[in-house]
Amino acid sequence: MTTSDSIDLPGEIDPDEPPRRRRGFKIALVGLIVLAAIVAAAGVIAAKYMFDLRDAYEKRTVVQVTRGPSDGDRPEDTEGQNFLLLGSDKRSEEEAAASGITGQRSDVMMLVHVPADRSGVYFMSFPRDLYIDIPGHGKGRINAALAYGGIPLAVTTVENYTGVPIDHVALIDFDGVQGLVDTLGGVDVEVPQDFEIDGHQFTEGTQHVNGEEALAFVRARKNFVDGDFQRNRNQQALLRGIAKELLSSNTLSSPGRITEAVESISPYLTTDDALTPSAIVDLGLSLRDLRTSDLHFLAVPHGEPFMTSGGASVVATDEDGMDVLREALKNDSMGTYFAENAGKY
Repeated sequence: MTTSDSIDLPGEIDPDEPPRRRRGFKIALVGLIVLAAIVAAAGVIAAKYMFDLRDAYEKRTVVQVTRGPSDGDRPEDTEGQNFLLLGSDKRSEEEAAASGITGQRSDVMMLVHVPADRSGVYFMSFPRDLYIDIPGHGKGRINAALAYGGIPLAVTTVENYTGVPIDHVALIDFDGVQGLVDTLGGVDVEVPQDFEIDGHQFTEGTQHVNGEEALAFVRARKNFVDGDFQRNRNQQALLRGIAKELLSSNTLSSPGRITEAVESISPYLTTDDALTPSAIVDLGLSLRDLRTSDLHFLAVPHGEPFMTSGGASVVATDEDGMDVLREALKNDSMGTYFAENAGKY
C-alpha cells in the first residue's frame, strides 16, 4: 500500500459462515471493486482467500481527506452513507495546456447514496463541466477541483454543493477499469445508438465489450447530440454491466476470480484512509441481500450548456432542482426522489 496526500482502502472473514453470508461477503468485495472502480454491493468470502485479497489491496494508494481553513464547515451527518466515486482519464500535454489545468481531472464523478435501511444504492452523475464554486478558486468546472487540490478538494467541493457529508471516496484511473473488464471476461452494456470510435464499432442494443472497447465506449462524446450527458449515461451503463457480472453466479462461485479482479484494479485505485478492511466488510454484510435491480442510476439536476464571459463552455446549475435533491439526501428519502425524478435530467 502506498500513501498519498490525496487517499486509502480495504479486508476479515469467518470460514464457518453459512453460504448465504459467504455470498454476502463476496458482494462486499464487489462493493469495494465497484466503489473503487465504480460501484456496488457486499458480502463474505472464505478466510483462506483473505490473505490474497489483503495482498491485492496493498497495491492501492491511501489518502487522508481534510478540509482547509477556507473550505467552511463540513455538512452535518445524515442518515445513510454517501460515497464519492471519481474516474480519471489520462490527457495529452496538449489537452492539459489547452485547458489551462495541469493536474489530474475527474472525467467521471458520481455521488453514491446508500440508505440507512440498505434498500438500494443510488448513483448520481455530475456533468464534468458543471459550473460551481470551488473553494479557494472561485467559479469553475466541477471536474477541475481534483486538479486544483486533489481528492480532498474534490470531496470538499461536492460536500459544499450537495450539503451532505462524504463518508468515503474512491478514485480509479481508466486503465484500471480496462483491466477489470478484461479480468471479468468482458461485460454487457446497452448501446444507445450505432456509432464508431477509435476503430471500434458499436451497435444499438446490448453489446458485449472487452476492456479496450469499454474504455472507448465511456470516452465517446462527440458521437452524440447531447455529448457529455450521453457519455455520463454510457458510464453508468458500464457500471451496471460491471456490477451485473460481479454479482453473477460465475463470479460469486469463484473467490479466486474476485481476487483477480481486485488485483487488476488495485494499482490504479486510491481511497480515503477510513475505508478500512473492517469498514468494507461491515458495508458488505449490510448489503448482502442487494441485487442488480436495487442499483439505481440518475443524473444530478443541472441546467443547459452556456459560454462564460471568458469563452469557456460550461453547464449551468439548477438550484431549484438541487434543493429537492439536497433535501432527499439529508432526509434519506432517495427512493421517493428517484421515483419522481429518474430520467428527468
